[in-house]
Amino acid sequence: MLRNGVLLVAGVLLTVFGLVDLAWLALSEVPRTEGGLGYTTPLALTLLGLFVLLPVGYLVLVLFLLTNGLTMLRRESRSLRNLLSLIAGLGLLAAPIACVWLLISGSAAGVALAVLIFFLTGYLSACFLVVLVYAWVYGRSTAKVVPQAVVILGAQVINGWVPPLLRARLDRAIGVYRDTLAAGHPAPLMIPSGGQGSDESRPEGQVMAEYLLQRGIPGEQILVEDRATTTEENLRFSAQIQNDAARPGPAVAVTNNYHALRAALLARRLKLDIEAVGAKTAFYYVPSAFLREFAAVMLGHRVLHAVLFAPFLLLVAAIFGMWLILDG
Repeated sequence: MLRNGVLLVAGVLLTVFGLVDLAWLALSEVPRTEGGLGYTTPLALTLLGLFVLLPVGYLVLVLFLLTNGLTMLRRESRSLRNLLSLIAGLGLLAAPIACVWLLISGSAAGVALAVLIFFLTGYLSACFLVVLVYAWVYGRSTAKVVPQAVVILGAQVINGWVPPLLRARLDRAIGVYRDTLAAGHPAPLMIPSGGQGSDESRPEGQVMAEYLLQRGIPGEQILVEDRATTTEENLRFSAQIQNDAARPGPAVAVTNNYHALRAALLARRLKLDIEAVGAKTAFYYVPSAFLREFAAVMLGHRVLHAVLFAPFLLLVAAIFGMWLILDG
């Protein structure tokens, strides 16, 4: 549930405020009185620190995204999905420049648009922070159930074989399988899930099944799903295969760590008894991949975000109207 991410980030920020307050009380000789210096200074110091750190953090983020985008250009294909970190870095670099230019223009439309860009950038940044923190935590969690099935979510196969990204998912799934056996539980079904894309010579599910066989997973424990083209289809079709095999009970979906949260959100929306766990991913690949996940999560909750952002739009409209009146 995304609200858990909101609560997590809020808890971290409140903890920071609390620690600053305690540190101030421990180091300061000023008595603490309500409304006095001892009460307001910790908050003021924290806000001052944020005021100084936010622009620095913003610049560091822009440089990181631009550098990562160039790395993706060197190591991966030049597809749109691999250019997302570069595009995001350029967008963040252009946003404050556009705001200053629009404010200097002095027109009502320019000022309103600058305020809109400011609010939109701030809102998306806050949402990004929530999803980033929650995805980081969730992607490193372990399954809390005894799985009756392990679903391996597919990814692109290259030249008919598994690339490192997909291999990480398969190895994590094999680890879950072996851990279940070591704990004395029945062997779970292994369901490699993925259809054949237009740029693939074979269905992903079949290629993954061969990898599992080569790593010692018994063939009778492997049930291939080879029709899915999206994460939602991976989950739905695999759940149907598990039901057809008469193995009711919880399942574990294995994917990469940046993708685990969205897989869990989809499983919850589909009312499937599935937990998601993440496998390690090459660091340079994560930013662009996570930006895709963030966009998918935002689109999946677009009505909610439209409602939450509506007050900002009303404020922009009010500023536009007031500017026209004052300018007139």
